[in-house]
Amino acid sequence: MKNKIALITGAASGIGLAIAQTLADENHQIVISDINQSAGQQQAAKIGASFIEADLSKAKDCKNLVDSIIEQFGHLDILINNAGVQHVSSIEDFPEETWDKMIQLMLTAPFLLTKYVWPSMKNNGWGRIINIASVHAQVASLYKVAYISAKHGVIGLTKTAALEGGEFGITVNAICPAYVRTPLVDNQIKAQAKNLGIKEDEVIRQVMMKNVVIKRMIEPEEIGQMVSYLCSDAASAVTGSSFNIDLGWTAQ
Repeated sequence: MKNKIALITGAASGIGLAIAQTLADENHQIVISDINQSAGQQQAAKIGASFIEADLSKAKDCKNLVDSIIEQFGHLDILINNAGVQHVSSIEDFPEETWDKMIQLMLTAPFLLTKYVWPSMKNNGWGRIINIASVHAQVASLYKVAYISAKHGVIGLTKTAALEGGEFGITVNAICPAYVRTPLVDNQIKAQAKNLGIKEDEVIRQVMMKNVVIKRMIEPEEIGQMVSYLCSDAASAVTGSSFNIDLGWTAQ
């Protein structure tokens, strides 16, 4: 299973970068995509990956991204749908344009990228699609209506694609982490502190650690290791599944 072509979206930092590093260490050819060109290029150079700038909230960028990779390498074997953003606000105050962009980025883009990469994987009789969802694909929390709605939708996308891909050697799975130590979570801490009128360390203790039994943040590399397994031949019988790396959150 070596030397596959792998696309990881939103991989200039955080979970995406950790996944890219893990797969690069396993001798796969990595393509990092991100809206942040400077950070993306810098990180790609560090791990020996290619970089393609893309705004995945735009459908044309999704198609151009897949087309560019297939034109360069001839095929695309592994797709990691990781790109995401967060906005913390009550439903009443939630900006409608922010809702539209978040749904486009975190639900429509994974669908489009799956659609566009499907013929390559189907023709090769092998493919791995892994959607980085969230514990919030399983449960809800206050003030995150667009994020939670998108991530719940990703589970439906994962299951449907798994059913359609099985006969072609394409497996599709989702990973649902609790809070991972990333810049996205750092920004949430600040936003929640403002919304709740409490200090940032209290957000971590009272909000983020409230529902977990292992009282710590998850490290991005832990997600990378799960991706490594799901991309391997050892996981060829695993599809349509959602893996909760959630510190015991959903066990309660």
